[in-house]
Amino acid sequence: MAMTLRLSEADDRLLTERAALEKRSKQEIAAEAIHLYLTRRTELFNKALDRIMDEDRELLDRLADQ
Repeated sequence: MAMTLRLSEADDRLLTERAALEKRSKQEIAAEAIHLYLTRRTELFNKALDRIMDEDRELLDRLADQ
């Protein structure tokens, strides 16, 4: 699937420099960054949800019994 990614000049310059340093394409680095962002956000959400469920277990159990 195709996608156009518009970056500021500064970000494009940084991405170009990073790609040259790593001998990788800008597309490869951008795709990896997006993947890491999305998976990390899901992980953080799940951890927060688990914490809330643990901290409020008694309240949630009482509400479920209503």
